[in-house]
Amino acid sequence: MSTLLLIRHGENEYVKTGKLAGRLPGIHLNERGRKQAEALGEALKDVPITAIYSSPLERAMETAAPIANSRNLKITQNPDLMDTNIGKWQGKSLALLRLKKEWKIVQSAPSRFQFPEGESFLDLQTRIANVLEGIIKKHNKPKDIIAVVFHADPIKLAVSHFLGLPLDHFQKLSCDTGSLTMLYAGDAGSNLAKLNQRPPFDFLPTEKRK
Repeated sequence: MSTLLLIRHGENEYVKTGKLAGRLPGIHLNERGRKQAEALGEALKDVPITAIYSSPLERAMETAAPIANSRNLKITQNPDLMDTNIGKWQGKSLALLRLKKEWKIVQSAPSRFQFPEGESFLDLQTRIANVLEGIIKKHNKPKDIIAVVFHADPIKLAVSHFLGLPLDHFQKLSCDTGSLTMLYAGDAGSNLAKLNQRPPFDFLPTEKRK
C-alpha cells in the first residue's frame, strides 16, 4: 500500500484577494506562500519520499521545489494535475460569483454543475483519480511515499474518490494553502490518515541519519 502526500500549493495573490485563478499562467507564490513552501520543504526533508509529482502551474511548481531540493528529487510535471478548467469564471472575484444562482449548485450539488466553457466536477474528479491511480500502480511498494503538489478542489475530490464519498459531499472537506493530506492507498482499499495538516509533522516516517 502506497502513501500519498497530497499537498496544496502555497498562498498567492489570487487566493489572498479572493479570486479564482483557475489555469491562468504567471501566478506565483506571494511572500506568505514562499514561507509555506519552505516550511513544507523543511518538514519533509527527512521523510523518505520516493517521488514527487506536480501540477505544471507556477504556484504548484514553486511549492514543490523546496520539497524536491531537500530530497534531491526531480519533479515530474503532469498536466492532468492542473487546477479545474473553470472556463469563463477564470480570474473572477468570488464575492461576485457567490451572487450568481449557479453558486448554490456549486456548493450543494456540485455533481450537477459544469463551469461555463469549462469542465464539470465529475470530469475533474475522473481526471485526478486516473492520475493518482496511475501513480499508485507505478509506486506500489509498501514503503513508497509519493508527494503530489497540486490544488484545493482536485485534492478534495481525490479524497472523496479514494474514500468512496459521494461527490456532492466533497465541499465539506477543507484544504488550506500549504497543507498536507495523507492517504494510504492500494488495491485492497484506502485510508485517510490526515487531512489539511500544516507543518511541522510528527506522523510521518523519517530516515535515520548517521
